[in-house]
Amino acid sequence: MPENKSSISKADSPETMGEFWDKHDFTEFEDPNAPDVEFHVSVAIPVEPDLLSDIEELAHRRGIHVETLVNLWLKEKLVESKAG
Repeated sequence: MPENKSSISKADSPETMGEFWDKHDFTEFEDPNAPDVEFHVSVAIPVEPDLLSDIEELAHRRGIHVETLVNLWLKEKLVESKAG
């Protein structure tokens, strides 16, 4: 890591970087002007192959991604379940 030093610790090796972070906490270096970061969590859920094929075909016909179609359906089902 000699060319690519850690921007905060200025360490030039994993060992010195580890020593630095053993003595410091990242909250000491927070930048109040830094933009908020958004995280998106993805989860893999097994789907029967035949069912997935049908969903893929329908999504393709609608011109949307499979993930979009499944999320729309799940949201619709949740709204229905909460209403009933």
